[in-house]
Amino acid sequence: MEARKIDILDTVMASKKLQASDAEALLKDATKLIAMKGKKVQEFDVSTKVGSDAVEAMLGPTGNMRAPTVKVGNTYLVGFNEEIFNSEFR
Repeated sequence: MEARKIDILDTVMASKKLQASDAEALLKDATKLIAMKGKKVQEFDVSTKVGSDAVEAMLGPTGNMRAPTVKVGNTYLVGFNEEIFNSEFR
C-alpha cells in the first residue's frame, strides 16, 4: 500500500476475530465484492442483496474473515491476487 501511496484509514488487529455477521455488516455499505483465493477470483454484486455465498467467500476455513480485507470506494477486496490488486489500485 505504501509503495502505491495509498492511505490506510483503519486497521483491525488479527487478534480480533471477525465472523460472518461482521462480514455481512461490512457488505451493507458496498456494491461489489471481489473474493480471491490464489488464482481463484469470485465477483459478487452486493448492491441490492448480500447473499450467503458472498459472505462465505469472505470467510476462511475457521469461520473467521480472511485477510487482507480492503475497501476501495464501494468495493471490498478479500484475500490476495496480485493481478486484481494491480488493476484495482491504478
